[in-house]
Amino acid sequence: MIMNFTRPAIIEELRREAQGATTKEKSKSAMRSQLRRDPDKELFYIKTADVWLKEEAGKPEARQLLGTLWHEHELCILFADTNVGKSILAVQIGYNLGKQCGMEPFGSQVNEALKVLYIDFELSPAQFKTRYTDNAFGMHHFGENFIRAEFNPAGDDPLLYDKYEEYVQQKIDSAIQAAKADVLIIDNISCMGSATHHAGGALPLMKTLKSLKTKYQLSVLVLAHTPKRKPFNPITVNDLQGSKMLINFADSAFAIGQSYRQPGLRYIKQIKQRNTGSHYGEANICLFGISKQQSFLGFTFAGFDNEQAHLQKPTTALSYEMKQRVAGLKRQGLSVRQVADHLKISSSTVQRIVSKMKDAG
Repeated sequence: MIMNFTRPAIIEELRREAQGATTKEKSKSAMRSQLRRDPDKELFYIKTADVWLKEEAGKPEARQLLGTLWHEHELCILFADTNVGKSILAVQIGYNLGKQCGMEPFGSQVNEALKVLYIDFELSPAQFKTRYTDNAFGMHHFGENFIRAEFNPAGDDPLLYDKYEEYVQQKIDSAIQAAKADVLIIDNISCMGSATHHAGGALPLMKTLKSLKTKYQLSVLVLAHTPKRKPFNPITVNDLQGSKMLINFADSAFAIGQSYRQPGLRYIKQIKQRNTGSHYGEANICLFGISKQQSFLGFTFAGFDNEQAHLQKPTTALSYEMKQRVAGLKRQGLSVRQVADHLKISSSTVQRIVSKMKDAG
C-alpha cells in the first residue's frame, strides 16, 4: 500500500526560501567572478606616488563654487540647528550656480551655468511656493538649470530592495542621470537612511555619496542637523548630529549659527576645508540677515565679525529678557521641555523661572 505524504506548508515554505537563497548566492558568486576580471572594478587603484603626482600635474585647480567654503567636485556638508535657514541658503547657493553668479562675500570661479539637482526631503510644494512667491511680484523664476526633486511616498515599492537606504540611493542615482546634473544638493542627509547617528550607518552612506560624486564628476552639498547645543559655545565639528564619520569623509564643511547679540541675524562659519586654508573661522565669521527680495527669500550679507561677539553669555541665562521669553512661550501653551528646546536652555532653568512666576503671581 502506497501512502501519499504531504509536507506541512511551513516546511515547503522553508524549502523554497532555502532554494531561493542558494540561487541568490550563486548569482552573487558569478558576479564576483566577473568583477575580478574587470580592473576598473577593483577596490583600490595602485600606483607609485610619482605617477599619481604626474597624472594630477596637468589638471586644473578645483574652482571655487562658494568662495573657499566649497570647491568643485567636493563632497561638502552644511549643518545647522532646525529653523536657522539651511534650506533657504542651500536653495540660494544652487540657484546662483545655475545662473552663473556668486554670492556675497564668497564669489565663484565658475565661468558657466551649472545644472543643479536639488533633492528636497523637507518642503512640500505649498511651502516651497510660499517662500518663492510674492503678492506684488508673483512667482520667482528659477530657470532651466535649477531642478527640484521631491520625495514621492507612493513611489516604487522599497520592499524590492534589501534595505531602504539602497532604495533611496538607487533612485538618487537615477535622478542624477535624468537631470544630467553637475551639482547635487540633498536636503537633508537624515532622510537618506535611519542610522546616520552612528559609524555603522554613516560609513556606507558617505561611501555611496563619494561614489556618486566620482561616477558623475559631481559637486555635492549635503545638509545635516545639529543636536541641541549650548549657545554660549562656538560651533565645532562636534556639533554635527551623529557620527564624526560624516565629517571625516567630507571634503569640506561649514555651519550656520544664530546671533544672540542681534536676534534674527545668522552667521556662516567655515568648519573644514582640504583645498585651502580657513578664511571664515571663529575670528572672521560672515554675518547675514534673511529677507525677501521681491519674490526670492535669501541670505543678505551684513559684514564680518568674531563669533564670540554673537554667542549667548552664560550670565544672561536668567536675564529679564529670557524670563519674558519663557513667560511668553508658556502663555502659548508650550510645555517646559518645549520651551527649553526652543530657547536652548535646560528644563530645570525653565522650571525655576516658571516657579518664580507662580510665586510672584
